[in-house]
Amino acid sequence: MLTALLLILEGELRMTMFDELAQIKRGAHEILVEAELVERLKAGKPLRIKAGFDPTAPDLHLGHTVLINKLRQFQALGHEILFLIGDFTGMIGDPTGKNITRKPLTREDVMANAATYEHQIYKILDPEKTTVMFNSQWMGAMNAADLIQVAARHTVARMLERDDFSKRYAANQPIAIHEFLYPLIQGYDSVAMKADVELGGTDQKFNLLVGRELQKHYGQKPQVILTMPILEGLDGVQKMSKSLDNYIGISEPADEMFGKLMSVSDELMWRYFELLSFRPLQEIERLQQDVQQGMNPRDVKFQLGQEIVERFHDKAAAENALAAFIARFQKGAMPDEMPELSIDANGGEIKIANLLKDASLTGSTSDAFRMIKQGAVRIDGERITDKGLSIAAGNTHVFQVGKRRFARVTIT
Repeated sequence: MLTALLLILEGELRMTMFDELAQIKRGAHEILVEAELVERLKAGKPLRIKAGFDPTAPDLHLGHTVLINKLRQFQALGHEILFLIGDFTGMIGDPTGKNITRKPLTREDVMANAATYEHQIYKILDPEKTTVMFNSQWMGAMNAADLIQVAARHTVARMLERDDFSKRYAANQPIAIHEFLYPLIQGYDSVAMKADVELGGTDQKFNLLVGRELQKHYGQKPQVILTMPILEGLDGVQKMSKSLDNYIGISEPADEMFGKLMSVSDELMWRYFELLSFRPLQEIERLQQDVQQGMNPRDVKFQLGQEIVERFHDKAAAENALAAFIARFQKGAMPDEMPELSIDANGGEIKIANLLKDASLTGSTSDAFRMIKQGAVRIDGERITDKGLSIAAGNTHVFQVGKRRFARVTIT
């Protein structure tokens, strides 16, 4: 009888573990090492979950929220969330993916940006269950000898295993000594915070592994690493970035946020559902089946847009944004289907008249100038009057000329 009861309890434990692990793995790219994570979950104690963000810009965008959403999932599972603002590392500048030495930010810039982060993250995380930390708390207290001791735990050879460092070294491009300090300090953050799990984008894998190694040197159990995919921006190609102007800021007005979400391609929409939506995976799979069976993808995109806008504004704002979008585009103004094409701007920008001609929306640039003057040209529903307007690469917009000519154009 006792044996049977133990077997039942063990089965329930495995089922609970399976459900929790499935939640954690949702949308994740890689877990290192998964067996270690399972072992810690089995212990039944809340884990210390770390994610760090350098305040290099004042506003967070949806790309940042991929990690913050994962923190929210851990939080809902009862784990301790450590949101690290890298006010110290932000002054160094993360060299990840950079082929040149980036200019460090001033202390004033970093702290001004950090102040906005604290407010914005609570649109997703529970402030009562989130610990916000700054790595200047321990790095600012270090003297030169302390930093040398940290640096002694890693080698130049290991640093040059980093893809961006090795490429720059091979190409005889400069690598400043302070750039080597960045992954060391990020790794030491995990020591100072006693992290059980650290989250990061796939491009942060090297830095996260440094954290594991440093924790071993300092006698700690090495953290589990969970990497999340990099969210593509509105162009569907490059990662979401403010500098590339392909982003959706979480503090943007509701109408603007909704309109940008409507501009993503039908294919990219599912990627956004997976990484940004809080809907159960089974519900998203049902929506995909509905589209395959003939449901208009636009109607599914409406649901995504409303969910995201409601999260960062409120339900009324989401409903108003939908109504405004329909009033602008759907009342006989925008067709369900339109040509989709890419126009090469060589990574720079293209004049609106040239774009309209290349997209076959006008017969010539002079025809484009004439249509703009008549007020017959719209971009994403907004009438334009500037004949000299330039459109930057890395964006996708709906261009309209007159009442019947439309095209969804990606500028590359």
